[in-house]
Amino acid sequence: MAAYEILIADDHPLFRSALQQALTVGLGSEANLSEAASIAELESRLAELADLDLVLLDLNMPGAYGFSGLVLLRGQYPHIPVVMVSAQEEPSVVARAKEFGASGFIPKSSSLETIQEAVRAVLDGDLWWPTEILDGAQVSDEAKVVSAGLSSLTPQQFRVLTMVCDGLLNKQIAYELNVSEATIKAHVTAIFRKLGVRTRTQAALLLQQMESIPTS
Repeated sequence: MAAYEILIADDHPLFRSALQQALTVGLGSEANLSEAASIAELESRLAELADLDLVLLDLNMPGAYGFSGLVLLRGQYPHIPVVMVSAQEEPSVVARAKEFGASGFIPKSSSLETIQEAVRAVLDGDLWWPTEILDGAQVSDEAKVVSAGLSSLTPQQFRVLTMVCDGLLNKQIAYELNVSEATIKAHVTAIFRKLGVRTRTQAALLLQQMESIPTS
């Protein structure tokens, strides 16, 4: 059987090493492991590794606004299972990861054995959630609408949106992405339409909602 292709996306080198250790011990030669330390690196790896079996995704990655990285992945690569990994272990955070399409959630406080159990379960086609999740935690309807809009963006549109939220002007974004300003204007128009907003401020506020945890 071919080895599993697993991508570890986390900006903390020590925790990437811990995950590497857990998976190497738990899966041995059954797994080929690669890493990404930002959303930009994650996108590059995804372009290179067409047959990924699993992405382990940190909640707070450079280039992402909280759950926006998960939403982007699920929108563009719905066939790749994503397990969220986070030091934020509140039931509402876990519930939101589940609502936005993750296949599991591993708290960073987990033992190596628990990490191995979770990864093995998802590779076998199951879901894996920490037993302490509270059944009553629900995601707000507003957050679901935001997620649906973000998941419809292309990777380039998502990149433009994050730059808009960082306060860059169209000409600055065009320079950074090495495209024309007209192309950026077209992207911004499409982004506004998909998100149902009219201004850059409204778009930024929507994206920033992905960092918070509104529940109903």
